[in-house]
Amino acid sequence: MARSHGERKKTRHKFNKDLRARGFSPVSRAVQEFAIGSKVHIDIDPSVHKGMPYRRFQGLTATVVGHQGRAYLIGIRDGGMDKTLIVRPQHLKPQKNA
Repeated sequence: MARSHGERKKTRHKFNKDLRARGFSPVSRAVQEFAIGSKVHIDIDPSVHKGMPYRRFQGLTATVVGHQGRAYLIGIRDGGMDKTLIVRPQHLKPQKNA
């Protein structure tokens, strides 16, 4: 049988939610706003498929570069190159100031 090459391939364990966190995510994650230049953590919410970044960026910290509709443009350094991701706010968390 041919192997599937979809957007979420090889994410069975990476995109699992724990038992009590399953179902819809809270609305507060969808309406959160970030200022341009602020640092955010990429924390992919598997229950929201729209605006989901690629699986290799899970857990990384990035900088907000701009807006694009409801989504944010996120600047990240990966593999020696600067990359820009288009990510919805459900998949982002603000960085706590240390």
